[in-house]
Amino acid sequence: MKIIVAITGATGTIYAIRLLELLKKLTIETHLIMSKWAIETLHTETNYSVDYLEGLATEVYDNGNLAAAISSGSFKTDGMVIAPCSMKTLAAISHGFSENLIQRTADVAIKENRKLILVPRETPLNPIHLENMLKLSRMGIVIMPPMPGFYNQPQSLDDIVNFHAGRILDQLGIEHNFIKRWH
Repeated sequence: MKIIVAITGATGTIYAIRLLELLKKLTIETHLIMSKWAIETLHTETNYSVDYLEGLATEVYDNGNLAAAISSGSFKTDGMVIAPCSMKTLAAISHGFSENLIQRTADVAIKENRKLILVPRETPLNPIHLENMLKLSRMGIVIMPPMPGFYNQPQSLDDIVNFHAGRILDQLGIEHNFIKRWH
């Protein structure tokens, strides 16, 4: 299995970190792209380094490299997750505007009918955000804002982050036991 994980400059880099950690535990091949602002946000929000994130991935790509292997439909993958997904990136994807590798790779996922999961991080949402999300959802893209489930009685922020990362794995069809299930 091959999963592309992209990180944009919205708040919530911890979701991508945890997702990469879980995918590594499951020995799933991952291809990582980080925007310039994702790196800035990583430093602002966490104590993790770029080297740590890159060490979790099988392959790492420069967001400016539109000639990267993953920018082609002939590079087969099982899905792509953008976590967190900025509203700028979401709007670009919604309108087919591919000026960087994250946007181009999302465009490829759509044209190749591959699983694409967006984890938008913005609040409150304005009508433009909502219309862009609805447009993408109608195309089959999974819009998955990080909303905690409280039925599993989280005891920490880690529990909340783990829950959402586990739900992303569910959407990718990856079997795991990282979260408590509703009974």
